[in-house]
Amino acid sequence: MYFILLLWFTCHTILNVVLECILSGIMSVNGKKVLHMDRNPYYGGESSSITPLEELYKRFGLPDSPPESMGRGRDWNVDLIPKFLMANGQLVKMLLYTEVTRYLDFKVVEGSFVYKGGKIYKVPSTESEALASNLMGMFEKRRFRKFLVFVANFDENDPKTFEGVDPKATTMRDVYKKFDLGQDVIDFTGHALALYRTDDYLDQPCLETINRIKLYSESLARYGKSPYLYPLYGLGELPQGFARLSAIYGGTYMLNKPVDEIVVENGHVVGVKSEGEVARCKQLICDPSYVQDRVRKAGQVIRVICILSHPIKNTNDANSCQIIIPQNQVNRNSDIYVCMISYAHNVAAQGKYIAIASTTVETSDPETEIQPALELLEPIDQKFVAISDLYEPSDDGSESQVFCSRAYDATTHFETTCNDIKDIYKRMTGTDFDFENMKRKQNDVFGEDEQ
Repeated sequence: MYFILLLWFTCHTILNVVLECILSGIMSVNGKKVLHMDRNPYYGGESSSITPLEELYKRFGLPDSPPESMGRGRDWNVDLIPKFLMANGQLVKMLLYTEVTRYLDFKVVEGSFVYKGGKIYKVPSTESEALASNLMGMFEKRRFRKFLVFVANFDENDPKTFEGVDPKATTMRDVYKKFDLGQDVIDFTGHALALYRTDDYLDQPCLETINRIKLYSESLARYGKSPYLYPLYGLGELPQGFARLSAIYGGTYMLNKPVDEIVVENGHVVGVKSEGEVARCKQLICDPSYVQDRVRKAGQVIRVICILSHPIKNTNDANSCQIIIPQNQVNRNSDIYVCMISYAHNVAAQGKYIAIASTTVETSDPETEIQPALELLEPIDQKFVAISDLYEPSDDGSESQVFCSRAYDATTHFETTCNDIKDIYKRMTGTDFDFENMKRKQNDVFGEDEQ
């Protein structure tokens, strides 16, 4: 009866995936009454980690069971949508402010690499790495070092650091010209440091790009090997952590709960119907799959999950890494990404590696588009190919109070997802997102003994 009674409370109802789980935790800390429903029997929806390995084979319709060489099925936790966390990025800040870090353990990703001329190279992001990198010739190394010094010293509140650059008017293309940087350097700076997916940023004001490069460098400085972190046991741990936070503040979770209908009256959401009962709500947050009539298709993403028995070549035998293939290197309009994790992260059997290649679909033959990434991973023991539609909300939800998230893009980090979280928060509350509002209360009940 407990859950049936709660169905009739007026609350904020939230449906599905990591982004929604994070928002449910934030809203609960802010004193909102939250009911989180998920039609799946597990947290995270499309962004979950699949275990055991047999379930992954079933999900992709493979007729055979995993071979014995794959080890025990329960040793696997395979992300369907892989992402790394920037060590100094927005999601880590959310984890720290909400203290969800107490439920999770992370490892530093061992390296970040960029593709050039068919080979991969470590991404240089410090002055010393710039001088040692094989990506550039001697003279270009010095110019790139000067550029990095400029970015490191840049302070948008101190005009003395601008060196003749107007952060709100000078384009990034002009900044590159100022330091006489060549196309290859521009490619890895814009795509492997600033983490842009396309070259559209070149003709935009440079402030955003400079801040992105500073974020990369600051994240790298925290741990040294790379700017990225990854949770032990897979990304499925993230929604569970925020679900636990929400529960501590009174949020209610219902897994394996079918959603029959979004109930709307006079153009405004009033509830969610499930198995004959209606959960009354004032606002609804959901992923695009729940409200197909309120979203529009914005493209497609191909993701190929590859099981390997070896580390990726030319990564110094790293147990984890990211590789970015800039668009210009393979004559495309958008980048190709590879992220690799392994048994060292408790997501694979001993001696096994999981590499996931992804990119935005541009042609009618997506598997050919992803081929440059797959060639870096050979030999591949088993691969699983998924092509997903990208959806975005067709309205801001201000009238209906139905707030829909965007589908996950091809990037291998959470920064774009966090931007979506902040956007939904502002649309729901009418105020800008403030990390201070995420801080747990001093007298909350952690559900465990104080450390």
